[in-house]
Amino acid sequence: MTSIQLSGLYIYPIKSAGGIALSTAQVSDRGLHYDRRWMLVDAKGKFLTQRQFPRMALIQVRLGENELVVEAPNQPSLSIPLDYDSDYRLPVQVWNDICQAMPLDKQISQWFSKFLDIPCQLVYMPEDSIRPINPNYANPSESVSFADGFPFLLISEASLQDLNQRLEQPVPMNRFRPNLVVSGCEAYAEDSWRQIRIGAIPFRVVKPCSRCTITTVDQSQGIRGKEPLATLANYRLRNGKIFFGQNVIQEQLGTLRVGDEVEINSDCYVPSPR
Repeated sequence: MTSIQLSGLYIYPIKSAGGIALSTAQVSDRGLHYDRRWMLVDAKGKFLTQRQFPRMALIQVRLGENELVVEAPNQPSLSIPLDYDSDYRLPVQVWNDICQAMPLDKQISQWFSKFLDIPCQLVYMPEDSIRPINPNYANPSESVSFADGFPFLLISEASLQDLNQRLEQPVPMNRFRPNLVVSGCEAYAEDSWRQIRIGAIPFRVVKPCSRCTITTVDQSQGIRGKEPLATLANYRLRNGKIFFGQNVIQEQLGTLRVGDEVEINSDCYVPSPR
């Protein structure tokens, strides 16, 4: 029997900007280290994403030794200190959540405003800012960064392969912006998982991920289309929402490595969406 393995590890330091593939990553109390700790907001402090501004896909990010290096077409390279500190806080909004964030220097925000051609501000989630996970799915002490709702998104390679067999033009995994990609299981096997262990770290699989128009944005061009949502709607639709991937919460801290074995500790029968 083929073992299930962790085949991909990804972080997205700036919410809705490009991701970074890692071979090893630290699991913190709110997800992978540096994942979605920065975010762009408008003048009212409301979060900005590829839903409104698909060009955000063209903002590429990489980790330097002590800095976040940001690049975009026709823009100079931008360096953001990883250890930036300030006593100033302002309230920001992610969906219905309000939490405290640290605004970065005006020159940094101007870089993003120029590229997106909109007034915006880059903010950082400091350690003293707590954003609880929806209590319907988490314990009161569990928190999340600027991710949409949960610390981790898990998808299997087999699920993407099944989708791509239904599409005229296959799409890459980056359309779905997962943190954890696994191989060695059947398509949509993750739908039934409830308790898993990746390497030495236990996780709870708490909620299917409902998908939005970001999945239709070509991450290499920043252009929106109709797929894969149109095709997913034909067979992954339930209660008016399209599901692909699973939201996951860590139960302890530690280190993840590509190649770690994935152990399924409990699962249940889940009828497939039509």
